[in-house]
Amino acid sequence: MALSEAEWTAVRLSLRVATVAMLSSLPLALLTAMVLARGRFWGKSALNGLVHMPLILPPVVTGFVLLLLFGRRGPIGAFLAEHVGLVFSFRWTGAALACAVMGFPLMVRSMRLSIEAVDRKLEDAAATLGASPAWIFLTVTLPLILPGIVAGMVLSFAKAMGEFGATITFVSNIPGETQTLAVAIYTFTQVPGGDAGAMRLTIISIVLSMAALILSEILAAAAARRTVSA
Repeated sequence: MALSEAEWTAVRLSLRVATVAMLSSLPLALLTAMVLARGRFWGKSALNGLVHMPLILPPVVTGFVLLLLFGRRGPIGAFLAEHVGLVFSFRWTGAALACAVMGFPLMVRSMRLSIEAVDRKLEDAAATLGASPAWIFLTVTLPLILPGIVAGMVLSFAKAMGEFGATITFVSNIPGETQTLAVAIYTFTQVPGGDAGAMRLTIISIVLSMAALILSEILAAAAARRTVSA
């Protein structure tokens, strides 16, 4: 079961990519969840559909769209490369972007359900005592939705760890740079004698994914108990 240096590199890169993808998408995911849960505006259904589009589209389509937009010649990618020095195509940063996009719907959905479960009477009571909207959110809303936020982060992390189609389409398969765990498994299956390496990485992937899903279920149950007790 001993992993080679190349296999350890793929595992470390996957952990790095998944962590960056999860943390970078967290603020926007929370804002989007708040808008979808509390907002009343024209086009809400369209926004909801756009947010969940990566779950419906084939991952390679998502990766191709990212390549068109964030590639070196894409409108967003060219601007960021020239003015910010941030390059996504064929870099680990691009893998993190692809993973963030694919995990974003899962994070938003978990947060949205948690926000919708909050008893608005608790927030109204705090408002009658003179609390500002920001203070109400920090002291009342945020503690109640925290299990949903953490569960969404865990699901996003698990999705990023297993992401393949969008990643390989957008940033290709470069060992040490964009060859994440899922891409490394695919690479092993394409070469003679690579079954052992693919099996080792598959076991690691299954263990990490199951751990994340179990943790997500525990947090979801904790959120449900807190809602009932409130």
